[in-house]
Amino acid sequence: MVLACFAVLSFSASADSLDNARNIERQTNQNATNAQKKIDANSDQSFQLQAEVEQLQAQVDNLSLYQTHLKKLVASQESEKANIDEQLVDIADTRQGVVPLMYHMIDGLQALIEQGVPVRLDSREKRLDDLKTLMGRADISDAEKYRRILEAYQIELDYGSKLGTYEGSIELAGNDSRQVDLLYIGRVTLLARSKDAQHAWLWSQADKQWQDVSADQSAEITKAYAMATKQQAPSLLTLPLSITQARNSSENSVSAQEAK
Repeated sequence: MVLACFAVLSFSASADSLDNARNIERQTNQNATNAQKKIDANSDQSFQLQAEVEQLQAQVDNLSLYQTHLKKLVASQESEKANIDEQLVDIADTRQGVVPLMYHMIDGLQALIEQGVPVRLDSREKRLDDLKTLMGRADISDAEKYRRILEAYQIELDYGSKLGTYEGSIELAGNDSRQVDLLYIGRVTLLARSKDAQHAWLWSQADKQWQDVSADQSAEITKAYAMATKQQAPSLLTLPLSITQARNSSENSVSAQEAK
């Protein structure tokens, strides 16, 4: 009886020890699982932090490169600014020289118009007046003013090398006004012909007046007008000159060829 009780107690103690061992094992496994989860979480967090560090490092590298780029741009801009400041000084000096030059050019243009044969006089005088007005306008740049002056000189140059006709009026002796067809050959000959082509006059630059042209010049004058209106091919012309002083137009005739 006593032996049986001892056996039962001994079996019970063994069972408790086994349960305790299982509990300990289970707790150990649970602790190990929890520890592994913490390790995994810490590992994931470590990888995430590493990725963030690498991303921040890339941003730092990019910012450093951009900063170097900006420094180069600032240095270039400073150099350009210094160059522009120098150019502004040069422009101011140039402007001080160009503006008087333009006024001298306009004076020269006026002298050319006043002293030369009065070819297309009205349009040339208007162009001159426009230039004088232009010089006083603040809303027009000096470059544009200079361009317009050069343009006027180019037109004057063209008058000196071309054969052309245009309509106009002339004042003859006794305040006799006539509507005529005018013809010019450069700056050396200026002729006027009546609308019926029956009368012709030559401008005398020396006398500042119109003179009758002798009848024996009518054929050459007719040919000149035909050439000017492109009704006849260019050829040699024998016409009186406006820049000579002698009275007899036949004594002042020279050979001329159309200039285009």
